[in-house]
Amino acid sequence: MILQKIIAQSGSTSRRQAEKLIKEGAVKINGRPAQVGEEGDSDKDVIAIRGKIISGLAQLVYLKLNKPRNYVCTNRRFPGEKNIFSLVNNQERLFAVGRLDKDSRGLVLLTNDGPLAQRLSHPRFQQEKVYEVKAKEVDDKNIEAILTRLRQGVDIGEDDGRARAKEAKYLQNNLFVITLNEGKKRQIRRMFKVLNMEVVDLKRTSLAGLKLGSLAEGRSAYLTKEEIKQLKI
Repeated sequence: MILQKIIAQSGSTSRRQAEKLIKEGAVKINGRPAQVGEEGDSDKDVIAIRGKIISGLAQLVYLKLNKPRNYVCTNRRFPGEKNIFSLVNNQERLFAVGRLDKDSRGLVLLTNDGPLAQRLSHPRFQQEKVYEVKAKEVDDKNIEAILTRLRQGVDIGEDDGRARAKEAKYLQNNLFVITLNEGKKRQIRRMFKVLNMEVVDLKRTSLAGLKLGSLAEGRSAYLTKEEIKQLKI
């Protein structure tokens, strides 16, 4: 296996940072400086970063989390700020796939499977995400016009151009179900703002086929074998 991938899967650092460390001469394999692109064996080779030997491949972890409001989705920690990783009892270095902004809640995938995280996050794969969106006030007489504009797309500004919903449905009591296969920053909130509607609650219920289901808010659960298999299709 390529060396920087071994380092990333050990949980020591990201693959990109591992490559940077190798270039800087901070990584040694069997006592000699490592080279970018060379292969290694985590069971046989002794790999060290600045003299600290890594412990081999980490066990791959797949968790779904029901993120509450007022939590941020980042590996960086800031004083006084609530972080989703404080809700998870797992010692591996995990990454958040399908980040939600601080004011939103719902399904987030946490994993240390770097290749899967990269594939699910890359815009060109257009993974579907489903949201329940509660607006402050909706003109019931214009529901069809609103849904049409959401599907056709609106210019959300800030050089992000036109953003659209793959599907948009209206249920009742100012509640919409929005499906996206693109991921521009705060996209739904900005689309609704263009249509003169304020979003008061935004909850993700599905990500790349993975369902939130009945998972309680603030709780996490390991994915089943079938859920993992579905994500990797």
